[in-house]
Amino acid sequence: SSRVVQIQAQMSERAVELLALPEDRPCLLLDVGCGSGLSGDRISEEGHYWVGLDISAAMLDVAVEREVEGDLLLADVGQGIPFRPGTFDGCISISAVQWLCNADKKSHSPPKRLYRFFSTLYTALARGSRAVLQLYPENSEQLELITAQAMRAGFTGGMVVDYPNSAKAKKFFLCLFVGASSTLPKGLGTECADEELHQAKFTNERTRFKNIKGKSVKKSRDWILEKKERRRRQGKEVRGDTKYTGRKRRPHF
Repeated sequence: SSRVVQIQAQMSERAVELLALPEDRPCLLLDVGCGSGLSGDRISEEGHYWVGLDISAAMLDVAVEREVEGDLLLADVGQGIPFRPGTFDGCISISAVQWLCNADKKSHSPPKRLYRFFSTLYTALARGSRAVLQLYPENSEQLELITAQAMRAGFTGGMVVDYPNSAKAKKFFLCLFVGASSTLPKGLGTECADEELHQAKFTNERTRFKNIKGKSVKKSRDWILEKKERRRRQGKEVRGDTKYTGRKRRPHF
């Protein structure tokens, strides 16, 4: 639809902007999950060259029919980026990376596929360049998994969130740096002067609210309350809920 095309174009424009490319020369960029080439069109409009990767042959056929200016390659990025070290001056990806969190086959391991993608992407990018990956994380655990594998592969950087207070306009951009860490760009629509409120930097701290399947962590307060509620629905006698439910007790000697 025309609305989808418009949104794709806006996100692609924002991703290229976050790359902070030099204005005095054209660059060679990698477009991960290029699809029909809509994001590549924006790269071409900026005067840069690009190579697109996508796992869907049908989408690449559409890109060929549209006569896009970039080169196209059928590839599963979960198996790695098949280019020589330092080939690209930057990378963008629009609404693609979160799919690596899915195990579409029994042999698929999301953490391993993400690490393979990020480690080979790190190698394929020139030192001092950036990768800007727009994504739709399913939950905070998925976001943590993606950023943790990127950090493990050698990247620095963090999450830039545009319009964080809007349900519809809110967009996540994982901004990664190769080599020396740079200042993380500020998200659009952030009213507060403190960037830390709207930009998530890499950290080794683990979120404890829910596990990877979306369930509450075992023996947490939420887990206990959910269990008690299930028992009530089963007609079983359950103690009432208080402010002390699920509290941590001091060790006894």
